[in-house]
Amino acid sequence: MIRTLAALVATILALTAHAASTTCDPTKWKPPVDGKYNTTGRIDPNKLNVHLIAHSHDDPGWLVGIDQYYMEKVQYILDTAVEELVRNPDRQFMFVEQSFFQRWWHQQGSEVRGIVKQLVKEGRLDLTVNGGWCMHDEATPHYIAMVDQTAYGHQLLMDEFGISPRIGWQIDPFGHSATQGSLLSQGVGFDALYFARIDYQDYGQRKRTKDLEFIWRPSKSRGKESQVFTGEIIDHYCPPRHFSYGNIGNEIQDDADLHDYDVCDEVERFVQNAQMRGSATKGHHVFIPMGCDFEYDNSLRWFKNMDKLIHYVNQDDRLNVLYSNLSYYTDMKRAEG
Repeated sequence: MIRTLAALVATILALTAHAASTTCDPTKWKPPVDGKYNTTGRIDPNKLNVHLIAHSHDDPGWLVGIDQYYMEKVQYILDTAVEELVRNPDRQFMFVEQSFFQRWWHQQGSEVRGIVKQLVKEGRLDLTVNGGWCMHDEATPHYIAMVDQTAYGHQLLMDEFGISPRIGWQIDPFGHSATQGSLLSQGVGFDALYFARIDYQDYGQRKRTKDLEFIWRPSKSRGKESQVFTGEIIDHYCPPRHFSYGNIGNEIQDDADLHDYDVCDEVERFVQNAQMRGSATKGHHVFIPMGCDFEYDNSLRWFKNMDKLIHYVNQDDRLNVLYSNLSYYTDMKRAEG
């Protein structure tokens, strides 16, 4: 009897813990039309524009080797990401590490290659970020090795797609060098450089003064010729914990007939996080990296929930949320001056 009562109490607590807010009125939200969420991308000059950058950070060798990562994760990341981009023309996805992409590319048939080339042409499969064979460290390698591996990846992209990367993405190296800022950012034609790991005191000060995005001039001798627009990512290169859709339990429940309907809570959490980011930057644009280490091996989980997020948050009227890419985001920041 005691065990039965304990189980009943545990069940009630579990249900109430996941219950929708009593102040949430499901009728305030427009449901998807014919099963399709409104994810149309646009810029609203009167709101904070939140650019969702879908990405997967894939080290070519970390806890296991490059081959094991490819076989267990990366091939499925690219397979399913392409499928989900085709499913919804508003979606975008960024992939960086050419050591993985080129292996996957050479295994594809003519039909998939044709689809991928069209997605790249449209900018929805974004390969114009970093573009090196890997995301090199900036402390121990000789600069020639850094240049060589970057040039090798870029040459493959030019040969296959006729594109040149324009954005630096050094999110996982622990510290950043003048060599990277000069030779391997502005020096290779990058319009911007983004990273995620700096000293915590520097980060805190820049966040308080809204200087996480700045013009870096890494070479005194080259002066303005070496400078590059640079951004430190707010709160790391993964999304806010509750919006990491690769984790079971983070899904947006928008069926109003169920006890755990949580659209109101999800929207409020997202708005608060985005407003925090907006308070730490200048202008009307912020981006949130939607992805992390080896995420998107089930891309449907991510994109289905991001579709819902965009659909409902944009109804709230405090933010404007859109699928985006770093080139577009950088262009918007530059336009703001």
